[in-house]
Amino acid sequence: MDVNLTDDQKAFVRQAIADGRFVREEDAIREALALWEERERTRAELLAAIRAADVSLAQGGGRVITEASMGELARNVKERGRTRLNRDQQGR
Repeated sequence: MDVNLTDDQKAFVRQAIADGRFVREEDAIREALALWEERERTRAELLAAIRAADVSLAQGGGRVITEASMGELARNVKERGRTRLNRDQQGR
């Protein structure tokens, strides 16, 4: 496979080699492709999670967020935190 890079891309790769980050141009390109693959895997996982959330919402899942429900959630989290803190302090 032949790849034509722009002059800026070529300079970028040359600089990375000069800085000692890579030995050969191919190493830099392999690293770039590995990062791209990882980004695409993450993107696919995110899209799958969004699709699952959409299905869940369509089936009536989820909850309506209001100022009151957020206040209740905050109170619940604080109470659980206090309970855990008290339990941890008693265990000392």
